[in-house]
Amino acid sequence: MWFKNIIIYRLSADSAITADKLNEKLALKPLLACSGLDKQSRGWVACHGEKIVHGANQQILFALGVEQKLLPATIINRFTKERVADIEAQQGYKVGRKELKEIKEAMTEELLPRAFALQRKTFAWIDPVRGYLVIDAASSAKTEELLLLLNKTVDDLQYKPLHTNTSPVAAMTDWLAGNNAPTGFTIDRELELRATGESKATIRYANHALEGEEILAHIAAGKRVTRLGLTWNDRISFVLTEQMQIKRLEFLDIIKQESTTIAEDADELFELDFTLMTGELARMLADLTEALGGEVVIA
Repeated sequence: MWFKNIIIYRLSADSAITADKLNEKLALKPLLACSGLDKQSRGWVACHGEKIVHGANQQILFALGVEQKLLPATIINRFTKERVADIEAQQGYKVGRKELKEIKEAMTEELLPRAFALQRKTFAWIDPVRGYLVIDAASSAKTEELLLLLNKTVDDLQYKPLHTNTSPVAAMTDWLAGNNAPTGFTIDRELELRATGESKATIRYANHALEGEEILAHIAAGKRVTRLGLTWNDRISFVLTEQMQIKRLEFLDIIKQESTTIAEDADELFELDFTLMTGELARMLADLTEALGGEVVIA
């Protein structure tokens, strides 16, 4: 249980969510299999074993399940073409545009019940102690998908995106220009620079040393850092983006070894992994927020 990409939200100060309360509400909206003409179904699924909600050390884990019918356009077009050929042979004239559209829609309805269904999960972690809601998703679309159902399921859970006084772009550009990472962090070999003008010219460096005149010249010319690789305390490496998203999270071997050397079975390993991950991430997020000038406080 190790998150790979995270989008961070802040719980409201009066949030009183507990694992038992969340479990009670999520159990009312479980994932149901797609039926009939449904192309997609969403609901809450077990995040470990048979548990819809997993709680440990006041930390809460849950997961959104999505079942989606796989019906590629090429399959629909192939069957539509065959049906059109049969109709034209029987009627003796070509099928018109309107009729073709109706045939295609009918074929879609006919094929959907037989389509293969694929399931996927999106995990989320709630830290009621420090007030975080963290979603393990690489895209905003998957995050919004989870939040949409969460809002319908738990109507009293208030949250907002994490905002800092210094924007990631401004901070990352300053760190790189001065070759001076914030306390506890080191700059890695991953970088994206983007021009601020209409051209939006973008330069990316991967596995590349970020010292030297070339990169400083790009910054002097007006380009700003939109992605930067960082490592926190030699324990977690990641890429910070301009939207305050954290990509390509990698928990370094020293952390994972702590759980694998102690756990006696798969359940205990899951529990230890989750405890270690949430503890390390919470501390890293606190240090990152401080490095970005602290959290914006809205009165």
